[in-house]
Amino acid sequence: MAKVVTFGEIMLRLAPNGYYRFFQNDQMQATFGGGEANVAVSLANYGVDSVYVTKLPKHAIGQAAINSLRYFGVDTSKVVRGGDRIGIYYLEKGASQRGSVCIYDRAHSAIAEASVADFDWDAIFEGVDWFHFTGITPALGGELVEICRRACETAKAKGVRISCDLNYRSKLWTREQAREAMTTLCQYVDVCISNEEDAKDVFGIEAANSDIYGGKLDREGYKSVAKQLMNRFGFKKVAITLRVSSSASDNDWAGLLYDGQEYCFSKDYHLHIVDRVGGGDSFGAGLIYSLLSGKSSKDAIEFAVAASALKHSVEGDYNRIAVAEVEKLAKGDGSGRVQR
Repeated sequence: MAKVVTFGEIMLRLAPNGYYRFFQNDQMQATFGGGEANVAVSLANYGVDSVYVTKLPKHAIGQAAINSLRYFGVDTSKVVRGGDRIGIYYLEKGASQRGSVCIYDRAHSAIAEASVADFDWDAIFEGVDWFHFTGITPALGGELVEICRRACETAKAKGVRISCDLNYRSKLWTREQAREAMTTLCQYVDVCISNEEDAKDVFGIEAANSDIYGGKLDREGYKSVAKQLMNRFGFKKVAITLRVSSSASDNDWAGLLYDGQEYCFSKDYHLHIVDRVGGGDSFGAGLIYSLLSGKSSKDAIEFAVAASALKHSVEGDYNRIAVAEVEKLAKGDGSGRVQR
């Protein structure tokens, strides 16, 4: 069985019930999530030996975060305990023409104040096949750019494949800071994952003839984005998710995988969204699983997009979906009929 390590911040998610606005009533749902944690859960659901690395306080909330991962079979033995707080994010889910709102309360979290000395990457990567992180983690400040660099350097020395989802977050750092850090880190990356905005925000690489707010994505433009990313950093593969938002509730969803020779586009899905948070993470996990399984580029992008399409129907950050469900959709059964 393949072994994958993911590294990043898991947060407490506080969200009003359903599609209520913040404090429309006096209740909030408390769950956990975060980019790399979401990937770890999906991979564990697919039967992959999934290891999650972070730093969390020793108190009951930190333990609850660990327990949420253990429930799905994620290996948390490499989690470092320490620090004073867990990051929090508040989510107000959008509907129709009202967009979702995400408010971060993650400054001075345990992982944001982690040190290089906290992580023994030689031990962490023993017997590991794949390492995944996102652009969110180095954006948290402190020593995390250097921690990520050392993780990538060690993984590369051990022959571990590395994937990175660019995941630009304007609330965490500037485009200039992101470009400087990610230019360094992407030199180690084998598989780059982006969306229709990240390549532009981080590296200034923009798809021609596209208007993401006007609902227009030009496929030839995104083929050029993938090629430019590969040429700049020497990636072995570049994957791009393609989202057309007609409203917060209804999106069209597809993906592109470029392997240096062939541009493979998935089929298009029309999504009626229950919860879109974690959609990109479920795509990344589906892609990692597919590539570890030896799927062709075409089959890999179909699996990744189908996995992500299904995530949009699931409440919470974690994608509670099995391989058989993804394959059923990828093969064309998107009817949603009752299974009896």
